[in-house]
Amino acid sequence: MTGRLIAIEGPDGCGKSTQAALLAARLDAVLSREPGGTAVGERLRAVLIDATVDLDLRAEALLMAAARAQHVAEVIAPALASGRDVVVDRFSHSSLAYQGFGRGLRIDELRWMSDWATGGRWPDIVVLLDRRAGLPLGAVDPGDRFETAGADFTRRVAEGFHLLAAADAARWRVIDGEGSIDEVGDRVWHAVET
Repeated sequence: MTGRLIAIEGPDGCGKSTQAALLAARLDAVLSREPGGTAVGERLRAVLIDATVDLDLRAEALLMAAARAQHVAEVIAPALASGRDVVVDRFSHSSLAYQGFGRGLRIDELRWMSDWATGGRWPDIVVLLDRRAGLPLGAVDPGDRFETAGADFTRRVAEGFHLLAAADAARWRVIDGEGSIDEVGDRVWHAVET
């Protein structure tokens, strides 16, 4: 018996990290994040989010895939094989939304790269936190390349997530991200458990 891989997705500032932690606690699941989740992944994360590092768009996508490959090998695959659920703050669909819809790289190439990096592992459930009507929950980090990419980039990413969800409705759960942490957490819990 294998565990479930549950990804919490959405644009920066929508409350993913908080909701991922709450859900993992309720499920007694392994909690992790991307990019990151391993020593190698955290080092790559530092480069990826650093707004002062000049990265080619393809290099950005490749570093994301490298961090994900290590994450799957070191954390996700062993936990799932042992029967544990894994809740991850972002996974492969973030690459499609950010590097694809946001940056303009080809979705089919990014999908292939993510598929290869994960050995074909995609989430069993993807929870999209939708905060279309609201502003980001936290302050924008001026040192974060993604948070400072501008309103058009953020809009393309958000639209990309919705297009991905609409194309695979059986896997995705779109959750209203407005309200208190507990209110949103209850919606996430209900969507995952049903």
